[in-house]
Amino acid sequence: MKIVVIGDGKVGRTIIEHMSREKHEVIVIDINPKVIEQIVDMYDVMGVCGSGTSYETLKEAGVKKADVVCATTSSDEINLLACVVAKSLGAKSTIARVRGHEYSQQVELMCQELDISMIVNPEKEAADEILNIINLPEAAQIESFRKGQLEIVELFIPEKSPLIGLSLSSMHAKFPVEMLVGIVERNDEVIIPNGSFVLDAKDKIHVVASRANLRSFLSKLGFEETKLKDIMIIGGGKLSYYLAQLLIKGKYRVKIIEQNHERCVELSDLLPQATIIHGDGTDQSLLLDEGLNGIDAVVSLTGIDEENIIISMYAQKQNVKKVIAKINKTALSNILESVGVASVISPKDITADRIISYVRSTNNSRNSNIERIFKLANGNVEAVEFVAKAKSKVIDKPIKKLNFKHNTLIAAIIRGDEVIIPTGNTVILENDSVIVISKDIILYELNDILG
Repeated sequence: MKIVVIGDGKVGRTIIEHMSREKHEVIVIDINPKVIEQIVDMYDVMGVCGSGTSYETLKEAGVKKADVVCATTSSDEINLLACVVAKSLGAKSTIARVRGHEYSQQVELMCQELDISMIVNPEKEAADEILNIINLPEAAQIESFRKGQLEIVELFIPEKSPLIGLSLSSMHAKFPVEMLVGIVERNDEVIIPNGSFVLDAKDKIHVVASRANLRSFLSKLGFEETKLKDIMIIGGGKLSYYLAQLLIKGKYRVKIIEQNHERCVELSDLLPQATIIHGDGTDQSLLLDEGLNGIDAVVSLTGIDEENIIISMYAQKQNVKKVIAKINKTALSNILESVGVASVISPKDITADRIISYVRSTNNSRNSNIERIFKLANGNVEAVEFVAKAKSKVIDKPIKKLNFKHNTLIAAIIRGDEVIIPTGNTVILENDSVIVISKDIILYELNDILG
């Protein structure tokens, strides 16, 4: 496929990296010639220097024959205009990154009136993910399918856990809950396990189940259901605003600490039910004065990864029940996760997952539809939701009779309101949603899991 990316910021760079890795023809547009030179050297892509709203620049980039145009500059208005111009030139599909809260209530209208295929809001998507973690604080990460019907939850196995020494095949006898362990992270290794795999202390496991069954499983493991009420947010940017909105709607008590006085005044008007504090969120004495010791969760959302790490580590030291940090640099994210300090959120990666889902869904055959893709285990594994179609080779046969590729696993099936954790005798039916976990394989359709 031919994909044009306008803007080489954090989100644009992530999309370029993934799309070039998947062997698409990628053309990058940016106004900075040094950025274009750098991106062309780093990846197997073409570069065009110029404005993404310029008719001539878009013509030079070959937008007329583009399958997808992604506008990801720092300006919402430029992204929207770039999509309109690209569509008028003949681009098949357009995607705009739009972050402003003033646009968040009119996404459907903009898509319809401006003929934009998809609008993505990294901060709003990240806020939804943080809320999921706050609602299930025992988990480090949560990915939801079909509006929460099914979830993949990352859990850390502590010392003295009853899971230590258990093989996956024997887990169901000891913990009779409909669930599946789809991924295990051990040291620097990421494993798609089989039934003989034995769990150990400090493993990170990714559990697939419905929310009710997850609660039951955690209860059987000895976790007491944790209910958080008082949430402190460090940083008052767009993500903080969207998150605070969701938390207030969920009856949480919210306190935001922000350095910029003007932004504090603005947030006070936008969020009258939240407590807004003007101050430096890295100031330990300020955090203590504002009641850090009695806070249930700290969410560090400043624009600087290193600040978020420091704040998270300090909050953990003060025995805050749940700590969440926004980290965009992959290397720093890995460091924070390796010491088990906090749940890590990356808006750019969440946005990239959405766009990759869209690109693959427009590129596959009619044997299945891709609904959603999540990158798990620091991007080493994918969880892909397919809808099985009549001509798919996997339907109407017991799973045990299918020949799967190595490192590929059918983790769950959603059939209407029913969540099925499959066994060898399970049969996939037409229009089932099928959740596939895979490592080192790019899946474009459901048939790709077969050897």
